[in-house]
Amino acid sequence: MIKNLDTKECEFILNRNYVGYLAYNYLNKPYVLPITYFYNKEQHNIICYSAKGHKIDALRKNNAVSMCVTTISAINDWKSIMVHGKYKEQSGSGALALLHQFSLGVKDLINKNENKSLDYINQFSSKISSEDLPIIYTIEIEDITGKMRIL
Repeated sequence: MIKNLDTKECEFILNRNYVGYLAYNYLNKPYVLPITYFYNKEQHNIICYSAKGHKIDALRKNNAVSMCVTTISAINDWKSIMVHGKYKEQSGSGALALLHQFSLGVKDLINKNENKSLDYINQFSSKISSEDLPIIYTIEIEDITGKMRIL
């Protein structure tokens, strides 16, 4: 049976995971790629970061995005949510505070979900280098929906 998830159930899934699939449009072509994220419950947005490149160029031109997060236990046991929102680039000390919150949040999730203890962000991401600071951005959530299938 397939069932719709309510907002609280969708937020639970968003909060318990840290890998999603970001979808955006660039030059009339759809793109979907995996990203590491952290759900900021207090601000009801999603914190992300990226190196400069195609994705950031595209998001600066068209800030409409969607993100899918799915948990699959078996063919008849899955949950999937879809977030629609707007890309918002962050800067200055506020951006660095968000990156810190992202790092602590993802490390905590990895520790809880995978029983791995990490000390530094570079242990789960290669996008941080001392030469170039990443682009820190949020996805400002407009709506969130989800479905689940259980036998």
